[in-house]
Amino acid sequence: MKKKEIFSWIKSIIIACILIFMVREYIFAPIVVNGESMMPTLKNDEHIILNEMGKNKVKNINRFDIIVFHATKKKDYIKRVIGLPGDHIEYRNDMLYINGKKYDEPYLDQYKKDIMTGPLTEDFKLEKYTGSSTVPQGQLFVMGDNRKYSVDSRSQKVGTISADKIVGKAKLAYWPIKEVQSIK
Repeated sequence: MKKKEIFSWIKSIIIACILIFMVREYIFAPIVVNGESMMPTLKNDEHIILNEMGKNKVKNINRFDIIVFHATKKKDYIKRVIGLPGDHIEYRNDMLYINGKKYDEPYLDQYKKDIMTGPLTEDFKLEKYTGSSTVPQGQLFVMGDNRKYSVDSRSQKVGTISADKIVGKAKLAYWPIKEVQSIK
């Protein structure tokens, strides 16, 4: 009887470990924000939960989602999606225009009021940074919320992001506890 009970416990523990591994590896992953490029939305050392994605990653991403992607072989970046495939991006007078239509960025409003004198985002057209008038198919144009201090798609080092570099979408900030929030 004891052998059956011990075997049952071992089997349950192994199944639980496999489930934890599968969820951690293929569905959700904890990430620690490194740097201030996403302030004020996400702060340095903030812990977030990432929803990892399967195939057709670009199709599952919406404008203004916050994503994590492989910037280099050893470093991941977290940025906000501004442009989807086929979009023309332009900033004029600190306002975002996508395909000629003005878009509000409410996640930047308080930041602009609190710390900025002058524009948070400099005037530019997509062509200035990518040499293309639209975001290429299978690619995304991303920017950090802390526009003056973000290395993002405006940098040749990063450029537009291809689907195969995307790790997943940020869903929940859980640490520190006083900063718990659903990420939008």
